[in-house]
Amino acid sequence: MAKNSPKAGADSVARRPASLRRSARNVGKGEDVRIKKEDAAVNTLAAPTRRNKRAWAEDEETKEAEPPVKSAKRLSPSPSAPPTSPRVKTEASSPRKKAGSSKNERTKEDREDKEADLRAKKLKSYAQFANKSPFPDFLRPTPEECNRAYEVLALLHGERQRPEKVAAPVDRAGCGDSPSVLDALVRTVLSQNTSNKNSTRAKLDMDEVYGSGDSQERWEQIAAGGPAKLEKAIARGGLGGVKSRVIVDILRQVKERYGTYSLDHLLQLEASGDDEEAMRELISFRGVGPKTASCVLLFCVGRDSFAVDTHVHRLTGMLGWRPPTASRDETFAHLDVRIPDALKYGLHVLFVEHGRKCPECKAGGKSLGQCELRRAFKGKKADEQAKETPDEDTDMIKRETNEEIDLETSEVK
Repeated sequence: MAKNSPKAGADSVARRPASLRRSARNVGKGEDVRIKKEDAAVNTLAAPTRRNKRAWAEDEETKEAEPPVKSAKRLSPSPSAPPTSPRVKTEASSPRKKAGSSKNERTKEDREDKEADLRAKKLKSYAQFANKSPFPDFLRPTPEECNRAYEVLALLHGERQRPEKVAAPVDRAGCGDSPSVLDALVRTVLSQNTSNKNSTRAKLDMDEVYGSGDSQERWEQIAAGGPAKLEKAIARGGLGGVKSRVIVDILRQVKERYGTYSLDHLLQLEASGDDEEAMRELISFRGVGPKTASCVLLFCVGRDSFAVDTHVHRLTGMLGWRPPTASRDETFAHLDVRIPDALKYGLHVLFVEHGRKCPECKAGGKSLGQCELRRAFKGKKADEQAKETPDEDTDMIKRETNEEIDLETSEVK
């Protein structure tokens, strides 16, 4: 075998990988042995690896995703930047907090302004036809017709005269039947747009929750309990949600105006004979219209006011005592002028009773030629005047609930 030349040996050594060496024990055998990791120099610096663009971009995205770490030291402002003072939190620096502190005051002012506007609107509307008819050329009923109607109805249902002393019934709501003006007003609200049976249920249920009578403690308990509690108590009377808001609102207005739960100062106006002042005082309350005020004046305050409910409106239309298209308020203004004062109480009560009992004159009744009232005024009425407007109450409730919550009574006495 030919021996390797020195030059050839040197070339073979140069071609060996750097990771291989010949151990001293195996020098003679000519075998290569791989270098172990622990044999590598510890202090040898590794050459920096070259990173591609994709790896660099991934690192940048990772840095952006991490939340920034706040430094403990603040950067010193540049010499050109003006010095900044520390921010101090004060009450004036928070307009939201300031606005919140005055929210209740603004709400009260807005409510008072709205009530003043509604009150002015109602008083202006009432003043248009106070003590005068909106139909000056409509000359019915005459005093003779009023006397004739009272005589016929008194024969059918008995005489009706104003009692000398007003007493508050304990077994029914009534309508204005109370010596206390405030209690009479609340009773009238309970009787609005419902039957006597339902209004009595509402009154007795309310008395069971709040107690009966006319006391400051009772009114304060009703006002403090709020509409929701009262609505639950009078639910069986119908329209509990609307009536509860009306009653609580009346109590609030009375307390704010006079400092006490009482309207008995209107009885002093009765002694002076100032009916118009008492009427204006009552309808100035939110939720009280001419019909409700008229009932309180007629049955509690003792004034001669001809209240117009659904029965009176229907029967006077049937008799031709009002224009066919006259509304409740217009009918009240017209009849309050045309009917003699001495007959207002008796005619109102008798019209209501007849409108409930007479098969021909109650709502939906048809003329059979048997009704004495119809026969007494035969030939003096027009067929269209006997027609009823059954949806008037509902439309009025919706309108007044949206604007001022002013209900009218459908069942009185």
